[in-house]
Amino acid sequence: MVKYPSILLSVSQMAEVGFILTIPFFLKRFGIKTVMLMSMVAWTLRFGFFAYGDPSPTGFILLLLSMIVYGCAFDFFNISGSVFVEQEVDSSIRASAQGLFMTMVNGVGAWVGSILSGMAVDYFSVDGVKDWHTIWLMFAGYALFLAVDSDIHKHEP
Repeated sequence: MVKYPSILLSVSQMAEVGFILTIPFFLKRFGIKTVMLMSMVAWTLRFGFFAYGDPSPTGFILLLLSMIVYGCAFDFFNISGSVFVEQEVDSSIRASAQGLFMTMVNGVGAWVGSILSGMAVDYFSVDGVKDWHTIWLMFAGYALFLAVDSDIHKHEP
């Protein structure tokens, strides 16, 4: 067990603050598609770090890195997505578009993701023992697949 898990959570919160401040720079410099791709790569890294993280000194560093990249993963997708909707949608329907975006990401997406990830965790469990290494690697592989697929099929808005 990690001795002070609350430190990891605090690092994650600080990383979120740091990354949210960089969003305008990255959006201006690279555009929304690249920023969203960065987010997907960050999710891949986060899950990969979880797969190899443990209470050892090296494993703790990986867990710490997973908390840092979480700021990029979360902010670059959720916040940048909201900024994109704000900039691209006509003001007469902007509130509805923001609501739809949040409903799809944090409502429908979270609901479907919870069901599918629960099924994956159950699949990689034997006699109640979860194979977290494999579970996190599977999540990392899925995030990487989505990143590559998104990059191959991206189009400019």
